[in-house]
Amino acid sequence: MHRMRRNIRFRKFIQNILIHTPFLKMLFLLTTLWLIFSAGLYAVESGIEGTRITSYGNALYWGIAAFSTAGIADTPLSGLSQLIGGIWIILGSSIFFGTIIATITAYFMRPLQRPASQIVETIEYNLEQLDDLSIEELDLLKETTDALILHMEHLKEKQLPD
Repeated sequence: MHRMRRNIRFRKFIQNILIHTPFLKMLFLLTTLWLIFSAGLYAVESGIEGTRITSYGNALYWGIAAFSTAGIADTPLSGLSQLIGGIWIILGSSIFFGTIIATITAYFMRPLQRPASQIVETIEYNLEQLDDLSIEELDLLKETTDALILHMEHLKEKQLPD
């Protein structure tokens, strides 16, 4: 039962990332640029003697190795290839790390932008987890809920006309 809940939570987590963050769009952009820059690099390097980038597959591998900062990519031989590679390294790395930062930021900022129905849905989901709480945690939850109710009643009293 606990494993099933964990799987549901994990699926909701992944779903939230895919729907509410720029992750998929940025992944598509990064993949497209990788394919384009690798093709450009291969086109320029293919006619140069002594190059290690002798196929499109080698260029694709070079594109991953170069922007991942692993330092294991072969250096292109021509000046134009080096320019293409340099632009790819800067652009690819920026998009890759930017995607990670944007996804994390969007994921954690999302609760601040939720409509009331989503807040209620989140509360309902969390209430389903009550079986996992200890007696002390349940007591703390009761105290917090009681204080919230009192606070809301106080706000309503202030809003009522005299």
